[in-house]
Amino acid sequence: MALQNTIALIFFVMMMVLSGVCLGDVFKVGDYDGWTSRGLVDYNKWASTKEFHVGDTLIFAYNSQFHNLMQVTKQDFESCNTTAAIAVYTSGSDTITLKRPDHYYFLCGAPGHCQAGQKLDIKVTLPIPQSSLASPNPAPQGSLPSDSHPSSTPSSAPTIYFSKLGLAVTTLVLCLLSAVF
Repeated sequence: MALQNTIALIFFVMMMVLSGVCLGDVFKVGDYDGWTSRGLVDYNKWASTKEFHVGDTLIFAYNSQFHNLMQVTKQDFESCNTTAAIAVYTSGSDTITLKRPDHYYFLCGAPGHCQAGQKLDIKVTLPIPQSSLASPNPAPQGSLPSDSHPSSTPSSAPTIYFSKLGLAVTTLVLCLLSAVF
């Protein structure tokens, strides 16, 4: 019986991973240029071309000898105050998962970097099921609407879909039933 339960649990975990239930989009902040103060990226413009949802992940890639990453309050963000951070990251490759709908404020704590524009304000919302996004005039397959910017799309990481959530719940029920019988 214990072996059946173990197999059922392993099967369920594999199905959840394969169906992408817990995954959102992954965004490398600043795209190719990353998290830098060299004036290569307008982070407000970068963020304005994207929609951030609960479950999405931000990757901040930077040279940790010259930069860091601080999550701060709105007040500290606006004034570039680095003395009262909510969290400080220094690895040079920091991954932040957006766990709730809210505004998130990030900046570099190195002297002068925030003032030079190395700061990011993003608004995170709940994901919208794709089935509720009906388009009255869908674009033909393979074409982009005229106002689309392919470089503004998130990476090809899996996105949460409620149909996949249904698949995971169904899998869980089947696993539980197989463990009982």
